[in-house]
Amino acid sequence: MVATPRPSSSEEKPRLRVLIGADTFAPEINGAASFIARLAAGLVQRGHDVHIMAPSYDGRLGAIDEVHEGEHMTVHRVRSWRWYPHPTFRFMLPWQVRRESARILDLVKPDVIHFQSHIVVGRGLTIEGEKRGIRLIGTNHFMPENLLDHTYIIPPFLQRWAIREAWAAADRSFRRAERVSTPTQKAAEYLERNTSVRGVLAISCGIDAHNYTPNFEPNAENLIVFLGRIVDEKQIDKLVRAFAKLSPDLKARLQILGTGDQEHKLKALASQLGVADRVQFDGKVTDDYLRKTLTSAKVFAMPSIAELQSISTMEAMASGLPIVAADAMALPHLVHDGENGFLFEPGNVDDLADKLTRVLTMPEEDLQRMKRESLAIVEAHDIQRTLNTFEALYRGESV
Repeated sequence: MVATPRPSSSEEKPRLRVLIGADTFAPEINGAASFIARLAAGLVQRGHDVHIMAPSYDGRLGAIDEVHEGEHMTVHRVRSWRWYPHPTFRFMLPWQVRRESARILDLVKPDVIHFQSHIVVGRGLTIEGEKRGIRLIGTNHFMPENLLDHTYIIPPFLQRWAIREAWAAADRSFRRAERVSTPTQKAAEYLERNTSVRGVLAISCGIDAHNYTPNFEPNAENLIVFLGRIVDEKQIDKLVRAFAKLSPDLKARLQILGTGDQEHKLKALASQLGVADRVQFDGKVTDDYLRKTLTSAKVFAMPSIAELQSISTMEAMASGLPIVAADAMALPHLVHDGENGFLFEPGNVDDLADKLTRVLTMPEEDLQRMKRESLAIVEAHDIQRTLNTFEALYRGESV
């Protein structure tokens, strides 16, 4: 069910005290963390009192005034530890989180709890919030298959069992919620298929398209851009291999923005394939650099097979780029094949190379049409619509 808020009355509604529960948040860089910051900042701009419960990354604990997306908010940092096989993944102790959940709820006394995953923080907040009769709204950004990439200790013969257990845990937390959302209809169907939760709402993570600058001038440079975490589930190795298959006559370049544990392997792969001089790894970049890079690109590539929405793809669309993406999970919601880009068979390097070539060699008139279509499609994902819908849910209104 795609969520649209019903029109509200014109009378001024009282501000809300919202507690957002997050297992991942800044300075961690991923889609869920970016969405939480954008959601929280938007709520602050609308006059609400916003608190976030999230892991500590630097040892600081307790209530801290932090600035995210240009807005002040209170972040309640909980003790966490690095999962050492992985460079950034953190974990928290469930019993400690539950104790902290009770303390924070009694301190903040929120009108509503909006938990962003069930894993640790969401579990603690839903158990303690249910006891106190606080409205619970849940959003799922989670795929158990992705989590397995971060554990490194579950042998293959136990992974199917681990996935079942992860979904069972998700079911327990989300069943406590009054309403549950996820970013796309495909993701909503995925959640309902794997849990007993029904009536899941499809609510886009949303972006502020005004922050991005499309370029409609003819672009002589064949620059391909990828933006996201440099991890196995993104299948960036397929993109590097496809790039190596492009005709040298195209004089294409590939720019990869983001960080992750696969960076060294991908650099070695680019060197092995003889394209290291044309593949640029930028690592973590500023928002200004990111936006300028998207503006200067000719096409955006997203080879991932595990996207519940893909904020980075929406950012590229808001920059007026044609998209070449895997025909997997929620990406077809954003990429309409032949209209604002092309879908390729997941994992098929030759198909990916072919679709990239089609964009890089198409007539300027067709390229401009795809750019305009990307802008038209992304309009439906405006952050203000997202904020309207969650405000309605927080107040217990129908959507």
